[in-house]
Amino acid sequence: EGSVVFPNEPLLEVRAPVIQGQLLESLLMNYVNLETLLASKAARMVLAADGVPVVDFGMRRMHGLESAWRGVRAYRVAGIAGTSNVLGGLSFDLPVRGTMAHSYIQSHDDETEALRRYARDYPGTTLLVDTYDTLRGVDRVIALVRDEGLDVGAVRIDSGDLGELAGEARRKLDAAGLQRVRIVVSGGLDEHRIQTLVQAGAPIDGFGVGTEMGSVADAPSLDFAYKLTEYQGRPRLKTSPGKPLYPGAKQVWRFSDGDGGCQYDEITGRDEARDGVPLLRPVVANGEAVAPLPDPDQARQRLRDQLASLPAAVRSLAPVAEAGGVYPVRISEALEALRRDTVSALD
Repeated sequence: EGSVVFPNEPLLEVRAPVIQGQLLESLLMNYVNLETLLASKAARMVLAADGVPVVDFGMRRMHGLESAWRGVRAYRVAGIAGTSNVLGGLSFDLPVRGTMAHSYIQSHDDETEALRRYARDYPGTTLLVDTYDTLRGVDRVIALVRDEGLDVGAVRIDSGDLGELAGEARRKLDAAGLQRVRIVVSGGLDEHRIQTLVQAGAPIDGFGVGTEMGSVADAPSLDFAYKLTEYQGRPRLKTSPGKPLYPGAKQVWRFSDGDGGCQYDEITGRDEARDGVPLLRPVVANGEAVAPLPDPDQARQRLRDQLASLPAAVRSLAPVAEAGGVYPVRISEALEALRRDTVSALD
């Protein structure tokens, strides 16, 4: 929960009568795969935003209601600041955030009247300004605050050149003495667009992210497997080409330098000892929980700490080939030997 995991590392081991272990396969695969994908993508958004809050707007574009609901749990671990999914926010204690819809503006004959009514009903709210003309919408918000004393917390821009429009909106708001009114942007954002806006110094106070985060559009699946590696105390191994699996129960050790920076991981047999930090720990024994899962705040802090401990190239949002950010994952000699012996025994 909140731990960084690298390719070929086991996330979870189940030791059980084979039929019981088999019955758990689809459920475990679904939950771990889904939440790992969503948390990973959301963590990239948070890294790109560099301290600017990111809010989940993705429910309408996600693959089913349960994925949208459970996704909020993964988003909280990843560091997302809020969600528009009310049930998810209530279930997983993530602040519920949202703004008005374009349809609300369009259902009025006059944009100013729509903004006025909404701001009166929801003091401190965020008003959507790009239904027709973004900068004219900003001017109307300024007039409502200045002339009528309405309480507006932020304006949201959902289309166009977000960086340029945010800059123009900020200048207008500041000139009117409304420095306290924040600017939130949304509309087709992914981690790369967010990073570009942040690095350009765009005056943006929050990002609303939907489709790209909720559907994990660029990597919608993990090469994730649930394999039998031991049966009746003997190692088992599937030797299909292109799938490098290792037999037996395992442990993953993480090694750090003197400053706490992660250096490499090593996958070993379960009974091998190392002076690193073991990542696999018992959570259930004989059907009973033996260690509580960390609460979301603990998991969130763990992820923040672990990301900070990684080399900068590994944290980079650039493709691995460009960033040179391959994190070393070693296999112990004993585990390699066990694999060779297991394969030989199959001949």
